Amino acid sequence: MPDEAATLAFGARLGRVIKGGLNIWLRGDLGAGKTTTVRGLLRELKFEGKVKSPTYTLVEPYAISGIYFYHFDLYRFIDPEEWEAAGFRDYFNAQSVCVIEWPDKAGDLLPPADIVVSLETQGAGRRVTLTAGTRLGKECLSVF
Repeated sequence: MPDEAATLAFGARLGRVIKGGLNIWLRGDLGAGKTTTVRGLLRELKFEGKVKSPTYTLVEPYAISGIYFYHFDLYRFIDPEEWEAAGFRDYFNAQSVCVIEWPDKAGDLLPPADIVVSLETQGAGRRVTLTAGTRLGKECLSVF
């Protein structure tokens, strides 16, 4: 993806195939486009407000398009046990879409990823790789 507009368009395309119960992990270094991807996804779901990185709040909830959408950023986690202490486990259910930046910070405490989005800076642009980790993830990516 050559620029921010392409990253937003990628997020929008991903937004067309998501459904409740989906867990999406976003991997990539700082500045790789994780939050920009989420912004594109939310715009596709008709969210018109400000989309900000939940780096300090840890999670930003959105009730849109008949689903509960949770955008997590675990960058500030020091110990995976912080995941348990935060009480986030209840957010993961059949009516929710959970998108997690920095999922590795929660160790093996997160529910499995249905889709892993790996973003990598490449020159002035980005390279993206999508991987389905479950049957639900494969279903979504089959129509991507």
